[in-house]
Amino acid sequence: MSMPRLTSSRAGGSRADGPTFPKKAWEAVRTSPRMGGDQAAVLAYRLGWTAVRRLPAAAAYRLFDTIADVMHRRGGKGVERMRANYARVRPELRADELDALVRAGLRSYLRYWCESFRLPDRTAEELAASVRVIGDGPPREALDAGRGVVCFLGHLGNWDTVGAWATHHLAPVTTVAERLRPEEVYERFVAYRESLGMTILPLTGGQAPFRALVRTVHDGGLVPLLADRDLTDSGVEVSLCGHPARMAGGPAALALATGAPLHPVTVTYERRQPRTGGALGRRPGPTAYGVVLTFGPAVAVPDGGTRAEQIVAMTQACADYLGATLREHTEDWHMMQRVFVADGIR
Repeated sequence: MSMPRLTSSRAGGSRADGPTFPKKAWEAVRTSPRMGGDQAAVLAYRLGWTAVRRLPAAAAYRLFDTIADVMHRRGGKGVERMRANYARVRPELRADELDALVRAGLRSYLRYWCESFRLPDRTAEELAASVRVIGDGPPREALDAGRGVVCFLGHLGNWDTVGAWATHHLAPVTTVAERLRPEEVYERFVAYRESLGMTILPLTGGQAPFRALVRTVHDGGLVPLLADRDLTDSGVEVSLCGHPARMAGGPAALALATGAPLHPVTVTYERRQPRTGGALGRRPGPTAYGVVLTFGPAVAVPDGGTRAEQIVAMTQACADYLGATLREHTEDWHMMQRVFVADGIR
């Protein structure tokens, strides 16, 4: 997932209701004649992990809502891809309803970024208060007994928050990260997630991560993997909300190789604070949303068939579980890339 381009002076201007992101900093990124795209991306991430953390929480969340609304008005490739993905998941919506859902999806997406930039400052107690967990009994029992657990996740809600929560309140997390460009951004992301207590393995550019994941599971570790998008061109075709799609077969393959249970997992937002009247009440405050982490039942291993057929069947079971959540919490699916075969995925 890439961070949105934050080049709008509207996103950095002064506001009467609190401090905002430094306008001069964004202007430096936007107007520098010598700054290429990679340099601008690096500076944007640096600013995010410094200046956003210094803002009062209410001001930070309002700023990122504003950025989301600017993205919605301007459109662009990523926004239109989100719209197309949402249209496949929710075909019953009218055009105006779909447009409102895309706006809500962008706000949810930017909420992820705002929370992620501020996450290193949160305590274990704050994480516990912000995450409501459902269905963690079976994976917790397995981990307490020394058995590893594999989880299939989608790009839903804030998976970094639940990764940090799990490290403190369930088990240390080991996962795989897509190698971003430029390299400095990838390294900062790795350092950021490792500062939260996670172990991060690169998907590419190093040793293949599968053997390390097998060792982690055999050692009783927790391995959640984002798998609703195929990043390797070796994924499997499944049906997602009634449409052919390609997803990563890694979680199912890892579960089969280790004998560990495979749990589909969803992460969504829930509103905890009602909107109130007044100029500021039109937008929810920093405590208005909590994160809901839901563990689905462990996926059954098919009795017969080849290993490849078992991987497809288990991945399809995860896709079915994910699809039900996508229909109910579409706005929390931050998918701005191609997933469906009809859109050109092969």
